[in-house]
Amino acid sequence: PGAAPADSTWAQATPEQKKAVILEAMKEVVDPELMVNVVDLGLVYDVIVDDDLNVTIDMTLTSPACPMTDQIEWEAQAALGQLARSVTINWVWLPPWNLDLITDDGREQLQAIGFMV
Repeated sequence: PGAAPADSTWAQATPEQKKAVILEAMKEVVDPELMVNVVDLGLVYDVIVDDDLNVTIDMTLTSPACPMTDQIEWEAQAALGQLARSVTINWVWLPPWNLDLITDDGREQLQAIGFMV
């Protein structure tokens, strides 16, 4: 486990504020195949931050057969290291990921590299 963030403002933020900050930080985690961050791809389903700043993320992948879970977990740990005491990713497969989950920003990023979404 990492050290808890020392910033008292962060510790006193509301759950909604913490979730927003975690989601913004998770935009640094990029799907290695599509080269778009996991948030804009719609892969992050939920974020829970407990009172001790332990973060649990429910997320999926574009395919259950994706071999990149370890890399994505490592990148999430790195992205959230200064914000969380610990990071746990729960890989979930329901509901299945689909193109409708991609944000407008994600669609723009995919279109910029040639995907028709």
